[in-house]
Amino acid sequence: MQFRSTKSKMPLVSFKDAALNCLPEDEGLFVPDQTADFRQFFLHMDEKTSFNELVAAVAPSFFEGLLNPVSALKVAKNAFSFKPELIKLDDEYSLLNLFNGPTGVFKDFGIAFMSAVFEEILEKDKPVMIISAARPDTGVSMAHSLCGRKGISQVLLYPSGQINGLDPSAFIQNGGNIIPIQINGTFDDCQRLVIETIKDREFSERYNVTSGNSINPVRLFPQVFYYLYAFTQVKYFLGGDFFFSVPSGNFGNLLAGLYAWKFGMPVNGFIAAMNANNSMGDYILGKPFVPTPHINTNSPAMDVSIPLNYQRLASFYDEAPLVMRNMVYPASVDDALTLKTMDYVKNKYDVFIDPHAAVAFAAAMKINSTHKWNSNTHTIILATGHPARFADIVKKATGKAIKIPDFILALQKKCEPIAVISPHLDILENAIASVL
Repeated sequence: MQFRSTKSKMPLVSFKDAALNCLPEDEGLFVPDQTADFRQFFLHMDEKTSFNELVAAVAPSFFEGLLNPVSALKVAKNAFSFKPELIKLDDEYSLLNLFNGPTGVFKDFGIAFMSAVFEEILEKDKPVMIISAARPDTGVSMAHSLCGRKGISQVLLYPSGQINGLDPSAFIQNGGNIIPIQINGTFDDCQRLVIETIKDREFSERYNVTSGNSINPVRLFPQVFYYLYAFTQVKYFLGGDFFFSVPSGNFGNLLAGLYAWKFGMPVNGFIAAMNANNSMGDYILGKPFVPTPHINTNSPAMDVSIPLNYQRLASFYDEAPLVMRNMVYPASVDDALTLKTMDYVKNKYDVFIDPHAAVAFAAAMKINSTHKWNSNTHTIILATGHPARFADIVKKATGKAIKIPDFILALQKKCEPIAVISPHLDILENAIASVL
């Protein structure tokens, strides 16, 4: 599978080149140049198929020329000691729990696979530096998955006070490969610095820089696997149409679902569940994209005003705008409804969900009531984070305390960065160079 830029007709590149040089020179984003058909790999699979078996079957088509079925299974085993978990709540709804990884968030899947792939393909190449904008969940997920990986160093850029759970023994000054840097600014500043660092060709080529954020296709596309896996688990009881409701901030997760559909998964549509930021709601409905002011909410991973994956989503709409507007249904949910939905799900199903899953659940109920699907319609809610990560909000919403697992408690330990800097490229480059 080859990749092209969303912005121009520049020469096609391999998946490896797109992964290691993840931003095209024309400032677009890499997307597949052709539509693959994965139906031959997963339509015959069922609820007895393991997640790693599915990954090993499908991954070679993504990573054509880079992974074969044998090496893909090796990478899958190296990446995943965990798997998605589908829980059928009733005839209308299921939860797809994606928080069974080591740091309790869905991003463990993409980051773990990215880490294992990089280690596999870098065996004979020069080392790579992965520079990433980090939230509390992505930061610790990246550090955990990339810690100790051969030939890889990881620079984590995060805004003030927004990262915990890192292990100082893994920091580069202590002999590890992790470089956490705090930015006196916003998450958007961190994302901007990642892009500027990659675009600085002299610095980028000196350190072989790429990104671990979803602008990198090797981080984004492994998320397709859990959509396909969900289909293999749910198809045996489906009696009609089915949808996914996806918590959406930077829109990488929704895009992964759209690619799964484009590659052959027979889903009827997706609900783009957004919090009060509602960054792409108007655009999905056919209006121009206009960035909105940033709003802090109870679902912070979705607090994004300019989604990193805007260009990729736009490429879908440019190809077939009418089809896409009948495939993606936007819905915005405020904090009050988020809390109410967490309480509703606990009372009705005796299940705790985190605020991001609650946004997706509330959005699904909104869309389902508005569109009045047929009585056999089933919606899969993506539960993207462990509810114990938001124990205070869970208690506020439901009035009930949730038991916090030991691994979540460990993720809450405070840690100090190696540097605290202003959001300027030259200062960031000096900070990185000073510890190498």
